[in-house]
Amino acid sequence: MPSNGPKAYEGKSVTVTYDSGRCLHAAECVRGLPEAFDTGRRPWIDPDGAGPERVAEVVRRCPSGALQYRLSEGPVEEGDRPTGVTRSPVGQLVLRGELSVTTPDGRAHRETRVVLCACGVSGNQPYCDHSGACGTD
Repeated sequence: MPSNGPKAYEGKSVTVTYDSGRCLHAAECVRGLPEAFDTGRRPWIDPDGAGPERVAEVVRRCPSGALQYRLSEGPVEEGDRPTGVTRSPVGQLVLRGELSVTTPDGRAHRETRVVLCACGVSGNQPYCDHSGACGTD
């Protein structure tokens, strides 16, 4: 599913953005901090459900980068150094670091975490959306 762009959830000390078109449902957020991430509640993200540093810590676990954060008082999220690239058992390319990803429309996006399609079938290129062989697990 192509991305419509991220939706922002603003809290007192941290803003969390969520891009549903990039979510691969790894569930790191809901398992890691259910008081802030609860898919049974609307809105499902409550940035004030836990301390801002804890919310940021759990957001950084999101492998696809569908979740991002910005602290009200602090730096923007930085990518891992050195940049890491791994291939998942089903072929996806998993990257963490200071990244620049160019989408088919020619726009470059600053990223810290992404899962890229390796099979060429994703409807949200270059990001994996689980629509092809590399997205099945």
